[in-house]
Formats: sequence, structure tokens, C-alpha cells
Amino acid sequence: MKTAHLDKQQLMANAQQQMDRLVNEGQFSDRQKLALTCRILYEHGHDAGLAGQVTARTESGNTFITQQFGLGFDEITADNLLEVNQDLEPIDQQAMPNPANRFHTWIYQQHPEVNCIIHTHPTHVAALSMLKVPLMVAQMDICSLFDDCAFLSDWPGVPVGNEEGIIISNALGKKRAVLLAHHGQLVVGKTIEEACNLALMIERAARLQLLAMAAGQIQPLPTELAKEAHDWLTTDRRSKVNFAYYARKALKSHPESI
Repeated sequence: MKTAHLDKQQLMANAQQQMDRLVNEGQFSDRQKLALTCRILYEHGHDAGLAGQVTARTESGNTFITQQFGLGFDEITADNLLEVNQDLEPIDQQAMPNPANRFHTWIYQQHPEVNCIIHTHPTHVAALSMLKVPLMVAQMDICSLFDDCAFLSDWPGVPVGNEEGIIISNALGKKRAVLLAHHGQLVVGKTIEEACNLALMIERAARLQLLAMAAGQIQPLPTELAKEAHDWLTTDRRSKVNFAYYARKALKSHPESI
């Protein structure tokens, strides 16, 4: 066996090189990715009526695309997405975005590395938020959120004002996710694929946490091993490969989305 003498770091590097070279990530436009993200979120329990917003920064950097207010995640297509400016004014379209998108504008202004934001109220995240406790990452599969999820313990009310934008943006800090007490979750990504994966992961993490808390005392992960798993799970390539899988699944039920 040629690889029996290799250490763990070498094997991880080899696997990453193979992934980069051999695994297909799919080819979609940003509008298609955002529409698919909405359908993926719908299939994974993130819909809560018209609550929740998904946005992606455009190439201009001064506008972003989002869903029309009045449409559920299961109704979003690449064609019915809106482009809006920083004041939430639609660009050449007769429709309106969700007014709660205002806090997205603050995150984009204060976090220039962010290109996609997902805010939803999925069941297990919402239930955990009612307990007013931070997210606890103590299982291998959810390590992409290890030391990467902030916690906003004070609910600022309906997030349609500039004040809420400042509070939520500051609470996020340098992390990629924030659990909002009495509210829901918000994740950000440098890419749409990254944000989509994190949104799915935080709901799974909340579900696992609630199950574990009901059974006993959650035991922490060893810090160094958890950091290693975090970095292994959060590469750009892995985000795109994971997204491509979820997109294929969504297209089986929602071919009209793109």
C-alpha cells in the first residue's frame, strides 16, 4: 500500500488535491445559485411563511439580489429575483424586497468580504433561540461552525430599522454565523455556496444540541481537533461540491427554479 507511510496531514492534502482536480462542482449563474439556495432551504425546513431573506452582492458591489416580498422560498426562480440598491429600492422592477433586508445592507457595508447573507427561522434554531443559550458545537459533522458562531442574547425587535442592522452586524463580528436569541439565525459567506452550506449546518447543529440537551450533559470537543475539522470542512472547493449535491437534489423537485 503506497500511502501506508503517509501522516494525516499529507493524506488530507492529497485528498484536497484530488477534490480540486476530479470532483465536478456544477456550473450556475449567481441568480441560479440564489434561486436554488431558496429551494434547498425550503426542502430543509427553513421556510416560515414569508420570514427570512437570502441576498447576494452583485458584481457592482453597490446592489444585491434577493427574493420578492410576498413569495415563499418554494416560489423563487432565477427570473423573479430582484436587484435592489442599499436603500432597498428595486432596479428597474415593479416589486419590493422584504423590508427586513435593511440589516443586510449594514452587514455588507461593515463586512466587505461578505458576498452572501442568509437569515431564516428554521424550527430547531428557533426553538434553541427560545432558550437563550449559545450554539454548542460538539460533533464532528458540524465543526464548520466551531468557534465560528456568535450569539446575540438580546432581541432587538423587528429588524426593519437601521438600529437593528448595526446591532446584528456588530454581533456577527469576524464569525460567519450568529444565533439570534428569540429570533433565528444568520450566516454569511464569501460565496453563495458557502452561505448555503452554513445555513443548512446551523439548523442541523441546533437540532443535535436540543436532542443532546434532552439526554444529558453535552461534552466539549478537543479544541485542536475541532479546529482541524473546521478548516477541513470549510474550504471553498468543499462548499461548492456540497452545494452542487444539494442543487441536484433540489432540481429533481424544483426544475423550474432555474
